[in-house]
Amino acid sequence: EHIWEAYFHGKQTYEQLSLAYNCSTKTIQRKLDLYRPAKPAIAPREVVILMDTVYWGRDFGVTVFRDSLSKQNLLKRYVNYETNRVYREGINELIDQGFTIKAIVCDGRRGLLNSFKNIPVQMCQFHQVAIVRRYITKRPKMPASIELQELVNLLKCTDKESFEGGLSQWFCTWEGFLNERSINPITGKSTFTHRRLRSAYRSLKTNLNWLFTWYNYFDLNIPTTTNALEGHFADLKNKMRNHNGLSKARKRKFIDEFFKA
Repeated sequence: EHIWEAYFHGKQTYEQLSLAYNCSTKTIQRKLDLYRPAKPAIAPREVVILMDTVYWGRDFGVTVFRDSLSKQNLLKRYVNYETNRVYREGINELIDQGFTIKAIVCDGRRGLLNSFKNIPVQMCQFHQVAIVRRYITKRPKMPASIELQELVNLLKCTDKESFEGGLSQWFCTWEGFLNERSINPITGKSTFTHRRLRSAYRSLKTNLNWLFTWYNYFDLNIPTTTNALEGHFADLKNKMRNHNGLSKARKRKFIDEFFKA
């Protein structure tokens, strides 16, 4: 346990620990392999769930369910890739354990937002901003894109009615521009000229019902983003950076100790 404490919290490498304990790195590895992270008992209660997935490489990730009220990790699942099924099964498992889920905050994966009946779902506003940015870039040039970017930047500091009104006004102003079409000189077919801008607007329009759940259920103190969980993931990756090259089994033990869920 002392070796593990120095390894996990003290960020000591195998080499540093072998010098400190006057033994080989292989002995240090064997001692660390004997350590078993303790899983704390978690009492069922009312919770607001933040859920997201963090990856190492393309096929090794962890889906985490965290209570935003107590900042406690309630459940985790190792996954090869992110799926809506993993999120649904995790929520159902928490309910079976006796938790009362007052609300859920998640990203905008297709089909995920409307997967939970009778539970308010808030789409992470940070993810929505990122979606729009991917379509119109960080520094858009067209006036319509610049105005849409300015509107989206207000998400974090406005209310539902103001944002809906602003988006509706933007569409009325630029509807003709959005409907412009161009002819492909090779195929002769016409397509929308500003397809990426249309996609950015369609994303906002489609997700609008879930961007202000926090506003509709103000008394539940629902976070508007999953940033608290993203910061948690960043802290884990910083800790693991001191121990590059871990096998998958040792990496899992490190993750188990970090999340304790």
